[in-house]
Amino acid sequence: MKVLLVNKFHYKKGGSETYYFTLAQALQSQGHQVVYFAMADEKNEPCDQSKFFVSHVDYNSDSQNVFGRIWSGIKLIYSTESKKKMRLLIEREKPDLAILNLVHRQLTLSIVDELRKFRVPIFFVMHDLICICPNYTMLSHGKLCERCSGGHFLNCPRQKCVKGSFPKSLLAAAEAYFYKWRKTYDKVDLYIAPSVFLQHKLQSAGFTHSPIVHMRNPLPADTVYGLPEKAENYFLYFGRLSPEKGVLTLLKAVKELRELGKIALRIAGDGPQRPELEQYVRENELADQVSFLGFQTGQKLRDTVERCRCVILPSECYENCPYSILEAMVKGRPCIVSNLGGLPELVEDGKNGYVFQARDVDSLRGAIEKLLSLNAEEYSGMCTDALNKAKEEFDPNRYLDRLFGEYRRIKPASEDDNE
Repeated sequence: MKVLLVNKFHYKKGGSETYYFTLAQALQSQGHQVVYFAMADEKNEPCDQSKFFVSHVDYNSDSQNVFGRIWSGIKLIYSTESKKKMRLLIEREKPDLAILNLVHRQLTLSIVDELRKFRVPIFFVMHDLICICPNYTMLSHGKLCERCSGGHFLNCPRQKCVKGSFPKSLLAAAEAYFYKWRKTYDKVDLYIAPSVFLQHKLQSAGFTHSPIVHMRNPLPADTVYGLPEKAENYFLYFGRLSPEKGVLTLLKAVKELRELGKIALRIAGDGPQRPELEQYVRENELADQVSFLGFQTGQKLRDTVERCRCVILPSECYENCPYSILEAMVKGRPCIVSNLGGLPELVEDGKNGYVFQARDVDSLRGAIEKLLSLNAEEYSGMCTDALNKAKEEFDPNRYLDRLFGEYRRIKPASEDDNE
């Protein structure tokens, strides 16, 4: 088969792109042909379809004048350039299936119209909640918010949810109403939710009549599984440094744990909150316990994960199926996670890690204390359980079997619908 993968970024930027390239690798390993559609960017990986990529769009730019912003706003809702270039790509490549990932506001869902016109079945992988929340995270000023669920999108500009900006929030709400009015989400054949939590959120919002299935993210086909001989005595957080990730809560828990001795924490990643976190470390004299490693990737990150005692993801937002947890379990590392989103689906409390109450310093401290209290045999058993879960649930071949099973199921319906 020839599969078209669509994502606004064609370089390794975050978890969505990890999935995008992982899926491409898995498809190619089984002999399928992969073609791409994305946004032009100097950081992009080499690609034969790059001439079809759409012009770079910076949704966060404030440098334009009023008229420029209005025109950019229109293009962020419905891009005629994306639609035209998608048509040219389809005419040349003739894909059998299109799998959409992150497409809103840069590529836009204008491409759905062209895919439908050419009778290409469309799968849409839900990496976030943008179909039911204009701010895509269900966060409003750092707090969980579900006011827009069910199509009540005016709450977004009322609360200035998107970066505290009324114009950006209004644009996001306009986009949501536009797709609702055009019934765009009903034109997608199948939605894939990487967590049961996300599946239930999407279903309860009633934004589409199309089926929504749960399929957990796969790991790369060349993943090397294994237990390290010996873990070093440090805990690890790796990911984006922003308020919704709960890293400040983690630092507060580390501070409170001083009575048990100095708990070593390493933080791999970067983001807008890093200066605040570094200041907290300095002011509370934690510099001898907490190390900021900066952004890491590739083998360097794998080595850091493999040597840690435990990975901690203290998120204060609805996580989906984060690769940070999958990558930790591949190396047999137990995980401590908050109880939000899809995290409790990955970490079984007391078996391959611990689950704590989000935003609760004492609850997180208690989870860390439990892990520290394990004897060698108990800790080894927890590592083994983490590794076994990774082998059983994140296998790419099993994922593709399910993916193509869904394709065979919807393909006749897709053809009949376009007769």
